Formats: sequence, structure tokens, C-alpha cells
Amino acid sequence: MESNQNKLTHIDGNGKATMVDVSAKQPTHRTATAQSIVVLPHEVLAYLVDGELQTKKGAVFQTAIIAGIMAAKKTGELIPLCHPIGMDNCQVNIGLNENNEVLVECTASITAKTGVEMEALVGASMAALTVYDMCKAMSHDIVIKETKLISKTGGKRDFKRA
Repeated sequence: MESNQNKLTHIDGNGKATMVDVSAKQPTHRTATAQSIVVLPHEVLAYLVDGELQTKKGAVFQTAIIAGIMAAKKTGELIPLCHPIGMDNCQVNIGLNENNEVLVECTASITAKTGVEMEALVGASMAALTVYDMCKAMSHDIVIKETKLISKTGGKRDFKRA
């Protein structure tokens, strides 16, 4: 018999896609933090003033924060087998890391029967895509380098990336 760790939760016994039934679960407080990294060329970084990129489209990071929060709230509509949930909180933070790359972090939380990892990942991803969209007029040499889960709490097991 297959262990639960190796079982695909969104595939039923007949190999068909299915939504996970969480009806028997007890609600717990759950959090998740995801991160995306955007690499901007020097000609775009030249527009950085007081921690914000200003373009003809407006304040890049502030717009990306709003886009990330909006996207996280719509995760259940965007990813077919995700449960629609009402998050208790969603925070998106954007700044530069030590390599002058744009670091996007999205943290979502809820007290529910299912987690918020996908909401955090979608929020970070959409914020990164918004940075790209708002800066592409200055350069198309923009790279969204990675998106990853940093941590999650609640549910069956916690996770923290080393």
C-alpha cells in the first residue's frame, strides 16, 4: 500500500483529478510565506528612488503589492483544484536584496480546514509579474528568477526552507 507522503492528493483512485475533501478536518490557524525574485537590469534600477521604482505607469512596488494581494484572494478561481477561501490576512513586501534583485514576499494566513500555500505563491508570483509589466517599457531584459515556498504552518506538517 502506498504511503500518504507519496500519494498525490488531487488524484482519485481512478487517476482522475479531484478536489481534496476537507469536510472532516478541523480548522486550524495556517500561515504561508512565498517569495519571488525579479532581476532588473541596471537601466531599470536607475529609476529607484527611496526604495521605490517610479515609472510612467506609476509607483511599481506599490502597484505590485496591490496586485499580489488581489491575486492571492482569487487563487481558488485561478488554480482549478484549490479551495476558495477567505483569507484572514495577506501581506506583500517588496524591496531589494543584497544582490540588488527585487525580493517579493507574500505571507497569507487563515483559520481554516485547508492551507494558504497556493495563495502565498500566487500573490508573490503576480506581484513579480506586475513588476515586469510596469518596467518592460524600459527593458525586456527582466528575469523572474524563482518563486518558492519559504514556510508554512498549520495542517498536517509545518515546513521551513533551510
